[in-house]
Amino acid sequence: MALTLFARRPASVEPPAFEPEPWPEIGETWKPEGVTIAERYSNQAHAVVLVYTTDDGSSGTYYSVACMGCHYATCEDEARTYNTRLVLADAATVANEHATTCHALPRDIPARPDDDTVRERLHAWVRATRSRDKDVQLWLSYLDLIRLNLQRTNDWIEAELQQLAVDQPEILRTERSEYSDRVFYYARRVPEN
Repeated sequence: MALTLFARRPASVEPPAFEPEPWPEIGETWKPEGVTIAERYSNQAHAVVLVYTTDDGSSGTYYSVACMGCHYATCEDEARTYNTRLVLADAATVANEHATTCHALPRDIPARPDDDTVRERLHAWVRATRSRDKDVQLWLSYLDLIRLNLQRTNDWIEAELQQLAVDQPEILRTERSEYSDRVFYYARRVPEN
């Protein structure tokens, strides 16, 4: 009788196909405009730590790291003295190190602001960058740490900066490169009183 119990074999059952549930509340499927998400890490409380880029790759691709739990964000390796921008491997290391020590709970995904709000943030950024000594060159990469909140493409931001230079030339000026189609932006020097 014991042999008959072991002789029966159940029909093989294929395991059900596993499709993970998207977790939009922690940014798993979130793709903000103007940002390319390269990697995602999960911290100790399941908040997502993003590795993302805003570069188009024309002068090298650099990455930023942002935690969707504790507001940690960086785009530089402070241990370096030259070329402190993060390449993908370095950004992945920074993100992984942060994820292993962070216990922050997931935050809500930042809502996409309307155009007027983003326009005002850009204008405030330009005004805050001005110096009393000289015109200050502005690079779009200076905005990398707040790009998850701006949620706009480089083309949109550049168009707004060019319009600001037209509307308020006393605050911002543009200069076209002699060697390419590139446009440079300069926050005008604050005038002496």
